[in-house]
Amino acid sequence: LFIYLFLRKVCIFMVLWAMVHLSSPGQGLRALRRTTGGRRGSGLTGQDANGVPLRRSKRGWMWNQFFLLEEYTGSDLQYVGKLHSDSDRGDGSVKYVLTGEGAGTLFKIDEKSGDIHATKRLDREEKAFYILHAKAVNRFTNEALEGESEFIIKIHDINDNEPRFTKDPYMARVPEMSDIGTSVIQVTAIDADDATYGNSAKVVYSILEGQPYFSVDPETGLIKTALPGMDREVKENYQVVIQAKDMAGQMGGLSGTTTVSITLSDVNDNPPRFTKTLYEFRVPESIELGSAVGVIRAMDVDIGQNAEMDYRIIGSDGPGMFEITTNRSTQEGVILLRKPLDYERKRQYSLRVQVENVHINPRFYSKGPFRDEATIKIIVEDVDEPPVFERASYVMEVKEDAPKNTAIGSVSASDPDDKNSLVRYTIDRRTDMDRVFNIHAGNGSVFILRELDREENAWHNITVIATEFTNPRQISRVPVYVRVLDVNDNPPTFANNYETFVCENAKANQVIRTVGATDPDAPLGGHRFFFSLAQEAAGKANFSVRDNKNNTASILTRRNSYSTLQKSVYHVPVVISDGEFPMQSSTSTLTIRVCTCDREGNMKACNAEALTARAGLSTGALVAILLCVIILLMIVVLFAALRRQRKKEPLIISKEDVRDNVVSYNDEGGGEEDTQAFDIGTLRNPEAIEDSKQRRDIVPEAFYPPIRRPVLPPTRDNNGDVRDFINQRLQDNDSDPTAPPYDSLATYAYEGNGSVAESLSSLESVTTESDQDYNYLSEWGPRFKKLADLYGGDDSDRDS
Repeated sequence: LFIYLFLRKVCIFMVLWAMVHLSSPGQGLRALRRTTGGRRGSGLTGQDANGVPLRRSKRGWMWNQFFLLEEYTGSDLQYVGKLHSDSDRGDGSVKYVLTGEGAGTLFKIDEKSGDIHATKRLDREEKAFYILHAKAVNRFTNEALEGESEFIIKIHDINDNEPRFTKDPYMARVPEMSDIGTSVIQVTAIDADDATYGNSAKVVYSILEGQPYFSVDPETGLIKTALPGMDREVKENYQVVIQAKDMAGQMGGLSGTTTVSITLSDVNDNPPRFTKTLYEFRVPESIELGSAVGVIRAMDVDIGQNAEMDYRIIGSDGPGMFEITTNRSTQEGVILLRKPLDYERKRQYSLRVQVENVHINPRFYSKGPFRDEATIKIIVEDVDEPPVFERASYVMEVKEDAPKNTAIGSVSASDPDDKNSLVRYTIDRRTDMDRVFNIHAGNGSVFILRELDREENAWHNITVIATEFTNPRQISRVPVYVRVLDVNDNPPTFANNYETFVCENAKANQVIRTVGATDPDAPLGGHRFFFSLAQEAAGKANFSVRDNKNNTASILTRRNSYSTLQKSVYHVPVVISDGEFPMQSSTSTLTIRVCTCDREGNMKACNAEALTARAGLSTGALVAILLCVIILLMIVVLFAALRRQRKKEPLIISKEDVRDNVVSYNDEGGGEEDTQAFDIGTLRNPEAIEDSKQRRDIVPEAFYPPIRRPVLPPTRDNNGDVRDFINQRLQDNDSDPTAPPYDSLATYAYEGNGSVAESLSSLESVTTESDQDYNYLSEWGPRFKKLADLYGGDDSDRDS
């Protein structure tokens, strides 16, 4: 590494030297770091091609970069270097100018001498080098004497940064029982100092805490195990402290530390073990199949998948009676019942169970075997069991014409316990609501209580209950399916309500209709129907019946023509018989209408009934159409009534519904003397007012009857009774609880000759001598502007 760093520096130096010396063969601006005794010397070195002697200038060393020490703590400005031009004769005419990174702030140059100084402390870790440009100009003319030259100021590193780890703390895992030297984790510390200069960034790792379990490589920081046989079950977590020190670990170097938390991961190095060699469980014989009989668990100090185990039965005195499964979440063995238990047959079972790890590490076979065994004893406890039927279900058959109390079968149940209690039988009436069946309580014989009808119900599903005499709470149930066998007790009839027509120009032996039959009975061999014309119609029949031998019959004409004038409707009685025993028969009537047809036999005209039937409109359809028409007419009438009601003008059309009775006067009369405008007699004779007369501006309510106060007798003063009437009516209105929530103004005032309020007219105000102020009229808005102009003008206006 040292050889590499040395060769790298030599190469950089040679490249920089070549750049400086080959850039300009003549005069140039030089950055001088160190000089010899004379600025320029000469010596004879040879001749050129023309024989002119060659002279070599003896100069100081030429560089294109300066080196500056970081974190300078001196009191004076730190000297960086000097710039010098061959054009500088020392007369002060040359001015040196510095530009670039930090020029003027971090670095200052003496314009006359070219000396460069650093003004501040510099940190290499903040910035490792600065690129600047220098040029020489004539101080007086500001003309460039030299072209601009670029040089670098590089900061020399010092050891001022301690190593820092990339993480703190580190988390690592390593398998337990690992061999010595097993890699755990690699830690890394970074030193901000220059790694290419000196040992400031040369870091060495060491372990401060964690011996003797772990070790660390001093150069790479790789942590390894240092002790064999570390067992997770003994100690799982370790805290290791690692130190990183620069200066290659020498004294005076800076250091940093970090903590590494190391956890031993589990490996399957421990076999499972039962806590007991014998387990015992007690279960009742009535336990359901699939239920858990017991739970066992083997212990394994390992964790995770290393502790997963399987249980299995390796021996049993009741093969197939039990099985064991593994609960993966708890690693327990659950024993399940696969066949029913019977205390009276076997009262105890013995099982041999083995447990084994699922994932076995071959590396630890020597610590095996990784399995264990235990014995399980299962003791069956006696339970008072309900009666047990011989069958899971029963099927019984009975003919539908069987008489009452006919036995149709029997059921049988017995007590499985040792006491062998007697059994009592009953029928669950929830399954036989009509009480069609009954059962003998002692022997289980089932018989019928009512006549059966297969066509009404072909199957009956009932439930029989068996109960122990000694313990009525022990109940068993069994379904009983009763099938009702068919008996030929129904005659066949037409399959549909057949109705057809015959053309007036029909020919003899023409088929006009094919009919079929139906029978609710269900014979084993299937139906066989026979069709024939009824005997009473055979002599004078206009139509004949032909049996097609396939449970259908054809209706044929017996003459060439028919006339609607002679007869429009024919009724043909057809006798239908079945082929069962006892034979059943019935007579069905076919209605045939006579219609007018064309040559192809298509109906052209018929009677009303025939047309209705042909069009497919039944009486119900006609009634429905009529109802729809009536409903539509009612909707139209209702809509017209609503339109007429909307067109009526409301009693009050004002936006503000004050509910006042307004009496319009087109002229000014004599007040109460003007009897044409208002009947003063009403006020003078209040007894004449009808008691039932209500206010017209509110809705009368019957909850509060109107209060009627006695009327005072009239006095000599004609106005006294009126005043009393007005006061009484004002009081009645103020105390009226049926008044609406708006203000309703009832005016009971009159203007007469003897009014104490005098005249309210403004006509007489012109004669008054007093000055009145009408300026307030101008504040009433634009509607009173005309009035304000008439009365609100200035005095000068009024005078004029």
